[in-house]
Amino acid sequence: MSVIRVEHLTKDYGHGRGVFDVNIRIAPGECYGFLGPNGAGKTTTIRHLMGFSRPQAGSTSILGQDSWKNRARLQNTVGYLPGEVALPAGLSGAAFLRMMEQMRGVTNPEYLQMLLNRFELDPNISIKQMSLGVKRKLAVVTAFMHDPDILILDEPTSGLDPVMQETFISFVREEKQRGKTIFLSSHIFHEVDAVCDRIAIIRDGKIVSEFQSEQLKQKHDRIYRISFADAASYAAFISKPFSFTSKNEKKLRARVQIPADRVGELTDSLKGFPIADFVEIPFTLEDYFMGFYDTGRHFEGVKQ
Repeated sequence: MSVIRVEHLTKDYGHGRGVFDVNIRIAPGECYGFLGPNGAGKTTTIRHLMGFSRPQAGSTSILGQDSWKNRARLQNTVGYLPGEVALPAGLSGAAFLRMMEQMRGVTNPEYLQMLLNRFELDPNISIKQMSLGVKRKLAVVTAFMHDPDILILDEPTSGLDPVMQETFISFVREEKQRGKTIFLSSHIFHEVDAVCDRIAIIRDGKIVSEFQSEQLKQKHDRIYRISFADAASYAAFISKPFSFTSKNEKKLRARVQIPADRVGELTDSLKGFPIADFVEIPFTLEDYFMGFYDTGRHFEGVKQ
C-alpha cells in the first residue's frame, strides 16, 4: 500500500495557476523528491496533502486516510515543515516546543535534545528576537521532534546557511535509513539529488516527468571533454562523425555527446592520437530539469 497518495488532484485558481490532474504514489520507506521552481504547484499539492485545502477534484490521502476528512489527526502525527514559517512572536522557542508537545500528546525529551544539539539551536530565545535562520531551525526541530514515521518537507533548507543545509541533508539521509517515508519538495537540485530515491518534476501545475534518481544517470548520453597534444590530431578528430557540443580550436579541445552504448566506438577512434586530457562531464539532475524549461523537449519517462 502507498503511504502517500495523490489521485487526479486539481485545484484551478485561474490564469494557469494551481495544480492539474496530479498523481503521486509514495511507497513505505521511500524518499520522494518534488522538484520545480517557485509557483509550479509544489506548495499547493502539499497544502492539500496536509488537509489545509480541499481538492476541487481528485483526492489526497496518507496511510489510506483522506487528508481533508482526517486533517486534525494527520496534522498531529505527520512531521510537516512548511515552506514559509509563521511562529507566535510572544513565546520563547522552548515554550513553543512545549506547546507542540502538548498538542501532539507526545513527549520525547532525549530525542528533542538530540535535535537541538544537531541543529545547534538554543530554544531559550524569544521567537521575536530570532533571525530567519534560527526560526527555520526551530521549525525543523518541531517537524522532527515527535519522531514521526512520515515527513512532508516543503523547501526544507530555505533560510538555512550552507553548513546547516548539509547538516539537514545528512540528517534526512539517516531518517531514510531508519525507514521513514519522506516527501521532499524543493527547487534546489543538490538537495533533491542527494537524498531522493524517486523524483517528479512539476511545471505549471502538471507533473511532466517522474523517474528513479539512479536511472537518470544511467539512461542518458555521456559527454566527454577531450584535449589533444597537437593541432593535427585535433583537426583529424573533429572531422569524425560524432556529435560535438563544443569545439575550441585555440585550446585543441572538443566535447562529444554520445549514447552510452557507443562509448567503445569513441575510445577506439582515439587510438593513436596524442591525448592531453580526457574527462567525462557528468549528466546532472539540473541538466535534465532545465531541458523542460530551456527547450520544451520531452524526455524518456515523461508523463503527458
